[in-house]
Amino acid sequence: MSGRALTAQPLTRGAFAPFGAVVEKAGTEPRPMNAGKARRFHDLAAIEVAGAGSRVVVGLVEAEPYALPLVLNLVERHPLGAQTFLPLNDAPFLVVVCPDAGGRPGRPLAFVTAPGQGVNYGMGVWHGVLTPFGAPQDFVVIDRGGPGPNLEEHVFDEPWTVHLPG
Repeated sequence: MSGRALTAQPLTRGAFAPFGAVVEKAGTEPRPMNAGKARRFHDLAAIEVAGAGSRVVVGLVEAEPYALPLVLNLVERHPLGAQTFLPLNDAPFLVVVCPDAGGRPGRPLAFVTAPGQGVNYGMGVWHGVLTPFGAPQDFVVIDRGGPGPNLEEHVFDEPWTVHLPG
């Protein structure tokens, strides 16, 4: 196991703000719609895309769980578009992000989602792969489609080990 360890913290809007947005209903005033039969929590994240021929795409992902503690070898970023992951159930998942350090990922930060939380990684933000734990999980994914290279990966020289909080 790696000598470089970090412990995941609860996901909060403030802690995650430098990397994108926490997508959740909490703290957002809903707008009525459909003759008052529905409540819309509007404008929870900006889905930014760049480049000629870009468009916003919506998909579904079936993700297998990861063993914990997580051995983090790789992070990625998408220079031409933001990327949003919305879980289709209340199970938590692990979120790993890194500040940019001169074009390379800096020291990772890890978060554990609460029920009802999703994430929107800002355009160009270094992040770990989709990491459910405990059981398989399904997600709605909103990101960029279109031409141009929109994936950059970084393999750490020495992996990080990510632990859940106490």
